[in-house]
Amino acid sequence: MSGPATSEQAAGQIALRPPDQVMRLSRMGSFFPTRLSFMRSLLRRLSAEGATVTRPVWEIDAAGYGRAVYTVPLGGHRYSLVAFAAPLAPENRTDRVIAEAWDTVYVLHDGVPSRAEIDRLEANAPRQEAGRFTARDLVLCRANKSVRIFEHVADCLARGRQPAADLINSIGYLMRTTAVYGNGKFGIADRARIDGRPGLSGPFAAEMLAVWLVRGFTLDLVEHAARQRAPETAVPLDRARKRHLGIGNATGLGMAPFLVSHPLLLNNWMIARETAIARVRAIRQAGPEEIAQALRLIDRVRAHLDQWRVDDDRQARRIETLRGEWAEIAKRITPDWLAEPFPWDRLVQAAQAMSSECQELIAALVLEPNGAVVDDLADCMASPGPPRLEPSMRIAALVRLVRAQFDWALAIDFDDRQATRLFWYVSEEKLEPRLGDRHSEPGAEREMPLDIARQVQGLLADLEAAPEDQTVAAFLTAFPQHRHVARRVQAVASHPYAEIRDNLIGADCLPVDMLRCKLSFFGASKFDPKSDRWTRITLYQGAPLFDELQADGADDWWLPALEGMP
Repeated sequence: MSGPATSEQAAGQIALRPPDQVMRLSRMGSFFPTRLSFMRSLLRRLSAEGATVTRPVWEIDAAGYGRAVYTVPLGGHRYSLVAFAAPLAPENRTDRVIAEAWDTVYVLHDGVPSRAEIDRLEANAPRQEAGRFTARDLVLCRANKSVRIFEHVADCLARGRQPAADLINSIGYLMRTTAVYGNGKFGIADRARIDGRPGLSGPFAAEMLAVWLVRGFTLDLVEHAARQRAPETAVPLDRARKRHLGIGNATGLGMAPFLVSHPLLLNNWMIARETAIARVRAIRQAGPEEIAQALRLIDRVRAHLDQWRVDDDRQARRIETLRGEWAEIAKRITPDWLAEPFPWDRLVQAAQAMSSECQELIAALVLEPNGAVVDDLADCMASPGPPRLEPSMRIAALVRLVRAQFDWALAIDFDDRQATRLFWYVSEEKLEPRLGDRHSEPGAEREMPLDIARQVQGLLADLEAAPEDQTVAAFLTAFPQHRHVARRVQAVASHPYAEIRDNLIGADCLPVDMLRCKLSFFGASKFDPKSDRWTRITLYQGAPLFDELQADGADDWWLPALEGMP
């Protein structure tokens, strides 16, 4: 799977990094966003189409409560974010999924809603999963204010001053979403309704569109609050600070199993990313514009790393290591160095002696100046569906596949209690994935089938006792419990990046690595782990504002930094 080359430079590519290197949790948990990330590709499309965001409804009162509608054209259709803001008592303010009230709730609507539809959504959206929705409701989400920065920004603007840059840097958003639901959840539109539509056919495109519009609403809301407090002195946010305010998000275990339950989709994400890196590494000569952009980005990354601060000890140590490694990289990379043959490959090679986080940061960096070579790959990241069983395959061939592609799984000793310490299950209260300790907590009998390595070992044990010329169909008649894993094994033959090559029920499994991998494909930055099971992130920080989609440099917002401001 790779899209057509878009420049002469992309006529070739070097070999892709092997799955056994890339598909390890320690590396996946080191990923950074790239220009193939879903947010970047969505905004590039909106920019290319000349899209303009309008606000046909703004019914927000002096206290900042009410409703608003934002409409944007995309791919020949129009979509509207319908936003509702309401009072929230301090005791009800929580980011946990069990919350029942929020500062704001939203629906991404298919088309432009009528007054009656807005009224319907106003009655149902605040109820979230308890509400009633229709096939025209594409995405359902909610967000809470980061009260400290929202009030600081509103007060400063009301007094005619700009908010402190250090506070904007340290938090990075006015609100954070606590859930963004799509794909038929709670009765909203099924994915099939929009699957073939231009602009929304890519993974999570509808959700990413909703979040970008939410970000614009939060910026409008804080400026509205300032004007209401002091109409004579209030000023708008300056553009640099405004762009640097994204949308926060708190993401936990609910997202982690997705990568396991969608193996072909994971493969397509990974292979697009690895193909992009391989294409760029094959470029023999960098042009002066690409060299200049790379040098600017190296300086920007330094500032971004300086502004990336977390409380988590593990991630704080990694960031500190990365800052030192980046200083070393920056000293080495000069215009003359980049003007020599195969600069991007040499840059990737230079990072091999450094941490995996530095290696992945370099891999993301080299894509940035080379959009003409790699951007087409963003169209190759969707998936037709789950793996399909090949019932006519012979047992001998399936055994060969297991031994060739799952040697990592066969090497795990499941007699060791630590190798089976964890189990994944779905909570009865909220129907969300959770993680338990098999040796000290009840519930393992309701375990989710994320123990792929253990299933592979069980499959192989029964395969070795079966006749070599028997078909998989006949084998599964006798052993129907292996159907799920047999299908996965067969899929890896043509989808080599479909499996996470680690034990997901072992004591050393860190779900936060799975979260960071998935969120990097969304385009998230400023990963701020709060434990090994959930993290905060920032979405759309540095992204173009509603009126900047056609501005010069609209796509130049990778790893933004806010510098030179009091």
